[in-house]
Amino acid sequence: MSTAFPDAVPSQDLHELYRDHAGWLQGWLRRRLGDRERAADITQDTFLRLLVSGRLPSVDEGRSYLAQIARNLVIDQWRRQRIEQAYLDSIASLPEPQSPSLETRAIIIETLLQIDAMLDGMPAKVREAFLLSQFEGLTYEQIAERLQVSLSSVQKYMTRAIQACYLVLYSE
Repeated sequence: MSTAFPDAVPSQDLHELYRDHAGWLQGWLRRRLGDRERAADITQDTFLRLLVSGRLPSVDEGRSYLAQIARNLVIDQWRRQRIEQAYLDSIASLPEPQSPSLETRAIIIETLLQIDAMLDGMPAKVREAFLLSQFEGLTYEQIAERLQVSLSSVQKYMTRAIQACYLVLYSE
């Protein structure tokens, strides 16, 4: 039984795009990243993203479209590495018996990435209100004053933020 993607990209069109631009994209990434293997991986991930999305660029925008997808993938990788490193740095000073197992570390890193994506997806005022509430312990009134908005706006922001948290927790 074969599995098809919804709105799948015609394989001939994708093949032609790959044939015409994969070498260029890999070279472009290699010059920017300085790493042949990472460039090859991101090139493949770029075309996989196209396959899954079901959308192909027009002939005249192929390279710019591929470069934008690749840039986004690089940014995602850097963000993941930054979060992983921050977590690993935070547990590096723990004594061995208190250090989490590799499995627990992987789960925590994945959770941190989900939280980061959730926060990144929030509008700026919603994110700021949520962070002021959760990390600085400010009351809604104090948040309203700090953000120079009404109390009802803060209540709406917090409702949106809590809904986003709920979606992260219960989306799987």
